[in-house]
Amino acid sequence: MTTRIEEGKNMLAKVDGNAAGNVMDSLKDIAPDVGKYILEFAFNDIYSRAGLDLKQREMITITTLLTQGDTASQLKVHINGALHVGLSKQEIVETFIHCIPYVGFPKVLNAVSIAREVFSEHDGQEKDE
Repeated sequence: MTTRIEEGKNMLAKVDGNAAGNVMDSLKDIAPDVGKYILEFAFNDIYSRAGLDLKQREMITITTLLTQGDTASQLKVHINGALHVGLSKQEIVETFIHCIPYVGFPKVLNAVSIAREVFSEHDGQEKDE
């Protein structure tokens, strides 16, 4: 039987293979419990629920991060995740554009700028493969 943390790591690997190993490591020296909560709660308890697929979950996640503002590092992680689970670049940009009437141009422009960075890095990785 696997633990909630192991199940969370497995789900995070499905969303963004690179991030799964880094979450706990990045927080172990300052807030190891935060990493544990991310894996056990967010990725095990929430992401594994029935009713939405991973593409839908990542679309909701990037939308929520955009609307909060000041979430650049998390938005970058989840744009990568969105690409990893099969959202296209166009779907990601259209998701952001759809938010303009509800949250305004500044937050959408910030998200588009982050998407440009992620897409550029993603394109570079595809060329290396």
